[in-house]
Amino acid sequence: MNRIAQGPRSTRTWNVITLLLFATSNLNSASHSNAQDWMQWRGPDGNNHAAADADAPVRWDLERGENVVWKTAIPGRGHSTPIVVGDHLFLTTAVADDETQRLVKCNRADGRMVNNWVIHRGTLPDRIHSNNSYASPSAASDGQNVYVSFHTDDAIVVTSLNLDGKQNWQKKVANFRPSRFQFGYGSSPILVDDLLIVAAEYDGADSCLAALDTQTGGIVWRVDRPSNLNFATPIATTIGGQPMVLISGAGMINAYDPATGKELWRVDTTTAAICGTVVWDDRRVMTSGGNPGSGTWCILGDGSSNNVQWENNVKCYEQSLLTIPNYVFAVADTGVAYCWRTMDGKQMWRSRMFGGGISASPMLVNDRVYVGSEDGTIFVFKASPDRFELMSENKTGDSIFATPVPVDDRLVIRTGVGKGAERQEYLIAVGIR
Repeated sequence: MNRIAQGPRSTRTWNVITLLLFATSNLNSASHSNAQDWMQWRGPDGNNHAAADADAPVRWDLERGENVVWKTAIPGRGHSTPIVVGDHLFLTTAVADDETQRLVKCNRADGRMVNNWVIHRGTLPDRIHSNNSYASPSAASDGQNVYVSFHTDDAIVVTSLNLDGKQNWQKKVANFRPSRFQFGYGSSPILVDDLLIVAAEYDGADSCLAALDTQTGGIVWRVDRPSNLNFATPIATTIGGQPMVLISGAGMINAYDPATGKELWRVDTTTAAICGTVVWDDRRVMTSGGNPGSGTWCILGDGSSNNVQWENNVKCYEQSLLTIPNYVFAVADTGVAYCWRTMDGKQMWRSRMFGGGISASPMLVNDRVYVGSEDGTIFVFKASPDRFELMSENKTGDSIFATPVPVDDRLVIRTGVGKGAERQEYLIAVGIR
């Protein structure tokens, strides 16, 4: 995606430019949406930016009900973000007591749970990381169908359903039997035109990146990925006129042709495991994470150089970065926020926000960055490279692992209240009624 910024501009102006350019140069990732729909991981543009005319509250209070529009109890547990399709929200969840993996449908306006479909029963993985869930990948939709991906029955299995929950097809993409690193699965499927791109990376022979036909579930292409510990979600964009699917991990950043799976380029980095999604700004592509060997890396995304352009030792392991033209924001595992210039990696500012513990990714709404910590607090700060300005801290339950999504000048937040066996998950919409 090409973006243009000359001289000082507001982030809202940058958003308008980005949306205009996206309309002419980016891949068609969801063809039946309206401007406020959010039909897959990181939204319609793949950059975790709300629409240019969207807004959300800066402050809310659950106990007093301030700016709380609705609150809905969700069965089970999951780390997936909800998606927004027409009049409804969809999200995956898993109920350990009956060993089910499910798709939940809620009303967009009032949050009321409409349906709760069981996709798999009795086939949960034997072991996952204590910080993971059995329903971590977010769903994706083309406006007519919903696609969900689960680690189930020792495999990665994708299911297509219509908006009323009727199954269209179900496809096993790959065996998934990690040996050394039985941490579970977290990569979300993404839509690129009529293809569903699915990563199934693990330390085994079936590790791959695959594209499925959305109509039939048939494998259109499949490329081997290294036998390696990795959890990243791929993302689609266009850089220098070239459509590409980007993914990082296994000590490199790769670009693939979305139509054929042909590798366009690769650039070596220095870490094996990545959980976050690649971000980009004009020609530059950035990623962060690491196990072993942590850091943040920036490369050129047009294939013109095999070298890392700049790097530092800041680690964002599970959460993704967030770009605006010419700058990138990071909230590190340590709870410290950073802003770097994408041209050369110059640090514009750094500031501690909290003591650490973060899985959700920062998102941009109306010149503001929203990011949730694992203790259930959502921080809001200005999306400015000039200085760090914290605008609010909003306690929203006891644990947040999923990234909030923007809906109609509201934020929809997946949060957990309570601990252990008493923990209950909710979807909460905050905004002006």
